[in-house]
Amino acid sequence: MSKSNIIEIGPLVPAFEEEKIVILFGPTATNELREISVIHEFQETPNNSLHKGNKLHIGNQEYIIEEVGSEANKNLEELGHISVYFRSGQNEVLPGAIVVSPEVFPTLAVGDSIQF
Repeated sequence: MSKSNIIEIGPLVPAFEEEKIVILFGPTATNELREISVIHEFQETPNNSLHKGNKLHIGNQEYIIEEVGSEANKNLEELGHISVYFRSGQNEVLPGAIVVSPEVFPTLAVGDSIQF
C-alpha cells in the first residue's frame, strides 16, 4: 500500500462535491491545476497500487476501488495524478480515473493521509 499526505487543497475543490469528483495531483502541478486539485506528496513512490477491489483511504474514510482507468497507475506514479469518482454508472471510466464506493464525497483536510 502506498501512502501520501495532503499538502494543499485548491479553492475550487469544494465545487466538485456535487459531481462527486476529487482530482489528485502531486506537488509539480501547475498553478491552474492547483486551483481545482488536492495536492499530495508521496512518502514512497507508488508501484502499480490501483487495482479493482483494493482499498483507498482518505483520512479516516475507506473506499473500495470499483474501476481503474487504463492510464491511472502510470499517471499516479509519474505525476501523482488521478481523478477519483465517488459515483458509478456514469459512462466508461476515463483512462486517468478510478471509480470508488461508497458514493460519498470525502472530508478533506491538509495533513490527512491518502493510502492506495
